[in-house]
Amino acid sequence: MILVTGAAGFIGANFVLDWLAQADEPVINLDKLTYAGNLQSLESLKGDARHLFVHGDIGDRALVDKLLAEHRPRAVVNFAAESHVDRSIHGPEDFIQTNVVGTFHLLESVRAHWGSLPEAEKSGFRFLHVSTDEVYGTLGPGDAPFTETHPYEPNSPYSASKAASDHLVRAYHHTYGLPVLTTNCSNNYGPFHFPEKLIPLMIVNALAGKPLPVYGDGMQIRDWLYVKDHCSAIRRVLEAGKPGETYNVGGWNEKPNIEIVNTVCALLDELSPRADHKRYAEQITYVKDRPGHDRRYAIDATKIHRELGWKPAETFETGIRKTVQWYLENTAWVAAVQSGDYRNWIGKQYGTTA
Repeated sequence: MILVTGAAGFIGANFVLDWLAQADEPVINLDKLTYAGNLQSLESLKGDARHLFVHGDIGDRALVDKLLAEHRPRAVVNFAAESHVDRSIHGPEDFIQTNVVGTFHLLESVRAHWGSLPEAEKSGFRFLHVSTDEVYGTLGPGDAPFTETHPYEPNSPYSASKAASDHLVRAYHHTYGLPVLTTNCSNNYGPFHFPEKLIPLMIVNALAGKPLPVYGDGMQIRDWLYVKDHCSAIRRVLEAGKPGETYNVGGWNEKPNIEIVNTVCALLDELSPRADHKRYAEQITYVKDRPGHDRRYAIDATKIHRELGWKPAETFETGIRKTVQWYLENTAWVAAVQSGDYRNWIGKQYGTTA
């Protein structure tokens, strides 16, 4: 059995679904169900005895201690985090509480549990911490992609809070011997993505006939990773990663944001044309750039390929087509997550209504 935190969120839910599609090992799903946590993403597991959902916070020591003692998982996979840069700019405190303080409390619970295990279980136990490429800061146009030894230079409250959590995880390995693994991934996209992020926001707004807000000149570059590829990388790191090591996970897909938006528009033109036969790209609207917006991220995923044999199965072209098709086929899920909180946020961020 494994314990997965934040497993009702975008990447966590995809991970649980993929895990149980490939193995019968049960999952305890601990999630606080903030605005981006959505049990509807796991509706297909309803009644499945292999999936136990627990509503709770990683910072709740009593609850986490109880779960660890009762279920004795062989691994903890930590997805739980506040993860949206824009929200961290407007309200950084939640990010500090969850990403820093929450990770600390989780590590303390796991350390106590691990220390009490019999030697055979202790040697096989793993704590896998899922992080982001944003901890490395920004790159210039000609700079080499981020490797695992790149210095940390976080530029937003979000990335700073994740950097702090990464440092705590590393320290618990070097100080206490806790068998930790850390993954730093690039921008994920795919099914069940909350529509405040770029790709799902463009799909949802395009279909609704609303503006497609693009920050600044739209030339900010990101490396794009299909979420199911990310999930396969995490499974591989959990299976064969060396304790104490960090593995960068990327899609080898550096693209500027405006190219992403135009690609989404072109796919929608093909798969769900506008009734007036105009192009969705006509809805693109440039808006004021966000403060401190990093210009470029790029992941060098050589280490995980060389040492663990992992590489992405999807190209951006195949992954983005699957993503757009998923949103077209799952309009009920999209409608359900567009709550008042979401609408208020979009209005605040972009000066529009959702």
